[in-house]
Amino acid sequence: MTYTGRVTGKRVLVTGAARGMGRSHAVRLAEEGADLILVDICESLPELEYPLSSRDDLQETARLVEQHNRRAVIHVVDVRDAAALAAAVDDGVAQLGGLDAAVSNAGVLTVGTWDTTTPEQWRTVLDVNLIGTWNTCAAALPHLVDEGGSLVNISSAAGLKGTPLHLPYTASKHGVVGLSRALANELAAVNVRVNTVHPTGVETGMRPESLHELLGERRPDLVPIFLNALPIVMAEPVDISNAVLYLVSDEARYVTGQELKVDAGVTIR
Repeated sequence: MTYTGRVTGKRVLVTGAARGMGRSHAVRLAEEGADLILVDICESLPELEYPLSSRDDLQETARLVEQHNRRAVIHVVDVRDAAALAAAVDDGVAQLGGLDAAVSNAGVLTVGTWDTTTPEQWRTVLDVNLIGTWNTCAAALPHLVDEGGSLVNISSAAGLKGTPLHLPYTASKHGVVGLSRALANELAAVNVRVNTVHPTGVETGMRPESLHELLGERRPDLVPIFLNALPIVMAEPVDISNAVLYLVSDEARYVTGQELKVDAGVTIR
């Protein structure tokens, strides 16, 4: 692959950076010249049926960034902890000399019917996916408002359609859209752009097996809602990272308040 330096010299924060899409975003940005602040919780949560990443995973993301001769500052921090996240971002900015963009990628997913989803699952998913996105924006913005920059908030195809069987996730990802549209209006005057990215299913570690059982055994009538228009089952992380790269780059300098779908057509079905 030929790299053309589309974000050369930019400093970018990425949350949920230890694996999956977060790692892919970090590496793709590094390939094109960015230095990174990499944040992840690096521990699992009891409300989730799949394990989260480890400190070794986060170190590996940093190593992959550094392979491209770019700098990586890592912090193990929970995006639900606004003060700790702001302190981590401040430290990363001090080390890298500034900040040009933030990618709010950290997210979690629970699966269940309306009558089996617990209040604890609701709280965890909304706290990570929606409040965590806000905390990421709030930690980045003090470093962006003087020079301008880009906020890229990872939503989902479930942020644009009524995807069932994970109600908290769908609600949280719709919330990310509302937050981002409002911020785009409020921040346009200081040249900070705010956009959302909406993937279809992506092959990452976020894989609750119970969804397949639920669709296959109890609610096969809902399967069509999850089917892509293009003939693929899932996208690859780099497909989403290419959209993130575009929104961080100066190619998108007049793009704000947009919902960029990388969804293989799942939202048009």
